[in-house]
Amino acid sequence: MFGRKQPAAESEAWPDSPQAYTHDGTSNDGSRDVIDPDSGVKRGLKNRHLSMMALAGIIGPGLLVGAGGALQNGGPASLLIGFGVIGIIAFSVMQSLGEITTLFPGGGSFISLGERLVDKAFAVAVGWNYFIIWAAVLANEYNVTSSIMVFWSDKVPLWGYFLLFWSAFLAFQLIGVEAFGEAEFWLALAKLLGLTAFFIFSIVYAAGGLIGQDEPLGFRYWDNPGAFNGNGFRGVATVFVFCSTFYAGVESIAVAATECKNPGRAVPQAIKQVFWRIIFIYMGSAFFFGITCPADAEGLAGSGGGRALQSPMTIAIQNAGWEGGVHLINAFILVTCVSAINSSIYIGSRTVLYMAKTGGAPRFLSYTNRRGVPVYAVILTNAVGAISMMNNSTGGAEAYQYIVNLSGISTFLVWASISFMHIRFRQAWAFNARTTSQLPFKSMLYPWNAYFGVCANVFLAFVQGWTTLSPFDAGSFVDAYILLPLFPIIFFVYKWVKKTRFKRVREIDVDSGRRVDLDKVGEGDELDVEGGLAAERPSVWKRAWKNF
Repeated sequence: MFGRKQPAAESEAWPDSPQAYTHDGTSNDGSRDVIDPDSGVKRGLKNRHLSMMALAGIIGPGLLVGAGGALQNGGPASLLIGFGVIGIIAFSVMQSLGEITTLFPGGGSFISLGERLVDKAFAVAVGWNYFIIWAAVLANEYNVTSSIMVFWSDKVPLWGYFLLFWSAFLAFQLIGVEAFGEAEFWLALAKLLGLTAFFIFSIVYAAGGLIGQDEPLGFRYWDNPGAFNGNGFRGVATVFVFCSTFYAGVESIAVAATECKNPGRAVPQAIKQVFWRIIFIYMGSAFFFGITCPADAEGLAGSGGGRALQSPMTIAIQNAGWEGGVHLINAFILVTCVSAINSSIYIGSRTVLYMAKTGGAPRFLSYTNRRGVPVYAVILTNAVGAISMMNNSTGGAEAYQYIVNLSGISTFLVWASISFMHIRFRQAWAFNARTTSQLPFKSMLYPWNAYFGVCANVFLAFVQGWTTLSPFDAGSFVDAYILLPLFPIIFFVYKWVKKTRFKRVREIDVDSGRRVDLDKVGEGDELDVEGGLAAERPSVWKRAWKNF
């Protein structure tokens, strides 16, 4: 039966082979230093690692720097509306993802679930679109990081800084998942503290409490240049593609769940953290950026050098009279870039790894070493970051915009796919006479949230570039929609070549692949017939103390 720990005698495979591990992932020699039997990665992430990734992971130049372009295009009200709308969609998608990932945490998350619940060709299309997101995000992060370093000192060329960072991050990723998880925990904590400090500064600045400040700032910039910066709904529409890039990464905890020791507890806890991420980090940033930085500020969209990518935080500090504060903000942005680059390489490499394991990518990318590191997948993902070097000829701001256009539409398509998988899962779950009470994590407002996730993301994928139609701008139109046909092209080509078949509801497997938390293995807990732990539930006081 799935999830039960098998006797060592049932497997005579070599220790490094998948057969040397039982289905729950524990090695036959009794070691807790486990390797996932399907993917070969090491289950070394702790609950606190996954929770902090959900709360503040992947927050880098997309939010702190890219928000400047969104603010200039749409104004403070458009920025707030864009963050709010995409936040609602992201929360809906995360509810769907939480339900299916908690039940099936291994084997590549929604990439493998696409094959289980829909079609192998569908899984390949989702996987490559997801990889494109992280290739674009990684390139943007290298772009911002190198630009900041050139702003501080141009004695080293832009490409020189890129090579230095590229080599350092490649070496760090090859250490192992424990190093990644620990680094992400502390870097995410630093991001939370830095944003909290800026929010406090913004409140004091808006209230007129800074030393030497003549009058309160209030909502002055909502009046001039205006809440919508003179662009109305057109400005709101242009903000959507920016916001989708800022939110990209909230779903990454599902990818990390495969390398988590206790997904049954860690994934639901991390999903709940996403709500606070949306309210505090995204909505808080949109609000305070809008009241402390004018939408027509010089530097939000320049050309060349570090100032081409100035953050609203930097401009707010300068307008408040602290010119030296630009270095403090750039240092904070650099910290967030380190975290975001670290996470982008991790997620992109695991995406390629899981596809390679199932034939959706070249087979050599599925290799993992004894520490559970997908070496070739890491090298490939990091190499794609060289796209950022296009800023040598186009300028930092222009390069940033091009790369954002690449990743935005892919985010909408991947999110729509996750919601669609959730619908298919529930259909199969009901067909097998299962009830929602048997689910370890139950999505809120099903089926409305799942159908909303599909419809809203498909709608935004098609309309996010409509502003290029009137007046028609051929170059901008291509930039906005160039990746839209990629999903169906990959789907139909792979389907034609491999002769895959769309699964019927009765063919969907809802039993295999469910995993027991490692902390439960060997503690005398028994599995019930549905795969849940039958151990006695701890008291309310014990649960409260443990949560504290």
